[in-house]
Amino acid sequence: MVAPTRDAVRRERARAPRAARHRGAGGAENFTGSFTALGRLAYDGAHVSANVIDLTSGHVLCAIDDRIVLPTASVGKVLLLIEVSARLTAREFSGYGILDKSPRDSVADSGIWQHLQAPSLPVADLGALVGATSDNLATNVLLRQVGLDAVRKRTESLGLARTALLDLVRDSRGPDDAPQLSVGSTAELAWLFGALYRGQVVDQVTSQRVMGWLSLNTDLSMVAGAFGLDPLSHRTMDHGIQLVNKTGSDVGVRSEAGILKGSRTAVAYAVTVQFRDDNLARRLRTLDAMRTVGYDLLEYVD
Repeated sequence: MVAPTRDAVRRERARAPRAARHRGAGGAENFTGSFTALGRLAYDGAHVSANVIDLTSGHVLCAIDDRIVLPTASVGKVLLLIEVSARLTAREFSGYGILDKSPRDSVADSGIWQHLQAPSLPVADLGALVGATSDNLATNVLLRQVGLDAVRKRTESLGLARTALLDLVRDSRGPDDAPQLSVGSTAELAWLFGALYRGQVVDQVTSQRVMGWLSLNTDLSMVAGAFGLDPLSHRTMDHGIQLVNKTGSDVGVRSEAGILKGSRTAVAYAVTVQFRDDNLARRLRTLDAMRTVGYDLLEYVD
């Protein structure tokens, strides 16, 4: 009998069914608000998915259709950051290596490099831009350097079967392009962030570098909107909590995955909602529901 490889074990762990638990310390109910808020969105026609893991016990605290695959917009850029970080750890290129932006990399929307005069930046700085502002131009430059195939192989090696970065960032998607930038299941995304937190993605150095980039994230508009943190400065503990997260926004898509550490415990979480984005009221209801998940997370960890 052939012993299973470490990658095979990871795949099985990521795919294994787990019973959802939503009781806190002493048996107090938790996440009732999350189930109610996300359920209302589902009754309104949205596709909702959520997963929360207690990183101390390993228990799944909340699981709502967490195996389905939904668009996750920019959340998939985490997979690119993992590949870039792994190459830096392996010294396949230097963090101070300079990459140039070119017209073929140009894209609008999120990020600040498109508004800067600097024509070139170091690899590590591009990783920081992606972590801080989900920079689309920096994403495309890094993807041109490492290639989508390498990101896909790295993703598969982590045992992720329902989560993928499908394409570079485009201003518009034609019939020959991938329909989404990225897709994912919340079960796999929560597992991935938990593995990053524990230093188990490739190795400790690689994981910590990715967490460092993501700790710069300035988007606290979704789940993290419940935590009362300064969007521009929350890398250290603030009133006993600490956050590392990645968000994704597109028309009809809001997605977030992250780690929330409190005075009592830490959780890995992922929430994705795909909804009919035909009016502002429906979008605001989606964001309110995601913040409700945040309130439950905050109550649980603190």
